[in-house]
Amino acid sequence: MKRPILLRTFIAASCFVALSAHAHTPFLLPNSFDIQPKEMIGVDAGFTEKFFVSDVAFGDTAFVIVTPEGERIPFGDIHQFKQRTVAEQKLPDEKGTYRLSTGPRLGAVFRTWERNGKVESARDPQQVIPADAKLLSHYQSLSISEAYVTAGKPSTKALAPVGKGLEIVAVTHPSDLFVNEKFNFTVQYDGKPLPNQKVSVYRSPMDFASQSTVQNVSTDADGKVALPLTKAGIYLALIRYQAPAPAGAAAPMYGNNYTLTFRVLDQ
Repeated sequence: MKRPILLRTFIAASCFVALSAHAHTPFLLPNSFDIQPKEMIGVDAGFTEKFFVSDVAFGDTAFVIVTPEGERIPFGDIHQFKQRTVAEQKLPDEKGTYRLSTGPRLGAVFRTWERNGKVESARDPQQVIPADAKLLSHYQSLSISEAYVTAGKPSTKALAPVGKGLEIVAVTHPSDLFVNEKFNFTVQYDGKPLPNQKVSVYRSPMDFASQSTVQNVSTDADGKVALPLTKAGIYLALIRYQAPAPAGAAAPMYGNNYTLTFRVLDQ
């Protein structure tokens, strides 16, 4: 039997609130956006509430590099610390744009329920939900973070969409972003545009004293965004989106988190 539309909408909204309340934001930050062929590239990755100061390590995932020719190569040296993950890899002798990715990370399972007018939540799978409670959400987090770096002239093969899961498909090249221009991109899930999808864009001061600023925008009916770039700096675009998990998953839904780190330069 199908749920009434209002009830489905309420549950979806509850899921989104629960996801936003629980989760730190994942990120991947390269040690440089301007690189040279055959040099060592390094990235920091983790989860944080202030960019780019990691509180929790990203964890053991398949960190990968997509080369300017479209080949996928793994990061060969990965170090897991308690508060951050560091990955390094020597690049091939290729000029152009590289895509750096954490790969997908499955995280904790969250449940949220309502009982006697009070909303409660838990990430402990052993915790028993009261029999008279109404389950509002039940999902597992799935996070992926990416960035683009370029040796010489920007190229486009590494920008090709994966077509699986949540991603930003760049229209304006991420290595060619300048103040007073726009960053045009499309938000997709499993290769299909996501209309009316919220995107939170953070600008990091890159120090320990200041706070990051945030701008919220939404995709249009075709999943597209034209983001005005008003200040130089290091930015992170965050998308959170819930979708059904595959059969056999630890929860019926995935709470997808995707972030893209990019740099904006003065003219």
